[in-house]
Amino acid sequence: MINRRLFLQSVCFALASSRAVLSRGNNDQRPRRLLLRSSWQTVNIGDIAHTPGVLAILERHLPDVEVWLWPSKVDRGVEQLLLARFPKLHIVKGAESLKAAFAECDFLLHGSGASLVAEKDIVRWSEVTGKPYGVYGITLPLQGSTATSPVPDKLIEQTVAVLSGANFVYFRDSASLDLAKTRGCTCPVMEFGPDGAFGTDLRDDATATAFLKANGLEEGQFLCCIPRLRFTPYWSIPGKNAPFDEKKHARNEAMKQHDHVPHRQAIIEVLRQTNLKVLICPEDQTQMAVGKELLYDPLPADVKPRAVWRSDYWLTGEALSTYVRSAGLFGNEMHSPIMCIGNGIPAIVCRWSEQTTKGLMWRDIGLGDWLFDFDKDEDCRRLPEAVLALANDLGAARAKAARARTFVEQRQRETMNVVKGSLHE
Repeated sequence: MINRRLFLQSVCFALASSRAVLSRGNNDQRPRRLLLRSSWQTVNIGDIAHTPGVLAILERHLPDVEVWLWPSKVDRGVEQLLLARFPKLHIVKGAESLKAAFAECDFLLHGSGASLVAEKDIVRWSEVTGKPYGVYGITLPLQGSTATSPVPDKLIEQTVAVLSGANFVYFRDSASLDLAKTRGCTCPVMEFGPDGAFGTDLRDDATATAFLKANGLEEGQFLCCIPRLRFTPYWSIPGKNAPFDEKKHARNEAMKQHDHVPHRQAIIEVLRQTNLKVLICPEDQTQMAVGKELLYDPLPADVKPRAVWRSDYWLTGEALSTYVRSAGLFGNEMHSPIMCIGNGIPAIVCRWSEQTTKGLMWRDIGLGDWLFDFDKDEDCRRLPEAVLALANDLGAARAKAARARTFVEQRQRETMNVVKGSLHE
């Protein structure tokens, strides 16, 4: 059952669609149109990367498809970043633009995210237009996205029902795929599908090279290290207007040394035993302060001059232009490593339960020995040795990254064939 508002909307969209079809006549030469629901927020270069990654994959494999973007956030310069790379992109803005998108687009694709982020919008699309939809590269955190509380059964059932109505669902980690099957999801195509951010190819070479030169970092002669607290303290970001969460703050304080001592030791070993330098850099707007407090400031005097702390936030293009000039990356984040592997750069991932199961995708793409679970003391102890091993044999590390990239690109081709089929049903 749909409510009165959705019924009236569906009538309007049906009339608009009919007029569009009649205006084209029997000889319909227009391209197929895909509405991408993505761009969740802009305070994290990983959340930014979801959208250009999927756009680049679509461009590569479905060049004749016209893509419209239905974003949540494209502020902080992100809209300009996207349009510079994808000048033909149609960005939906406002109610009238969305009405046109519903009438003109043939298929809705939900982009990568930490969950079925826009579940309500998928339901709206389906009920109003009756057109098909698919889901591309999500985690299914049915046990709670913060690992602090379970999701009510009713909400689990609702999510599974929405997924079951899709033409396809690609999960970015096999644990989510297994969970969906266990919960009774009946979508006809359910498979592992890499996070869309693997496809990101944004660049800001001029800004990146200027930063590297100013800080004495030479191409191929430094590693990147990214800090992260158990919970992102969004309340500390100006303009975010997020309420202070005492429970999450307490957990962060309790675990921050535990979660960064291994990285600090890895930095020290690399700086003492190799010719490489280390850049401590952020993935989100809270991590500059975290990196300074927990990684840079405590470094011993004999190595500190060869470490560089980045004091300001950056957008995805500059970050990726920096990563591809590095020898590799390690840290507590997920999407900077994803972008590295997508561009052939070695990357080590450290994770914990609060981050859901997304980190397990490293096993799925053949990089299980570069995945460290910081809820296990043994993995914490092993990290410095693994980072040093990467630094001491960059050739082998690059070869391993290249194999993972090849696997990811094969899955991208296979998944895009399914998207193409859905667009031409």
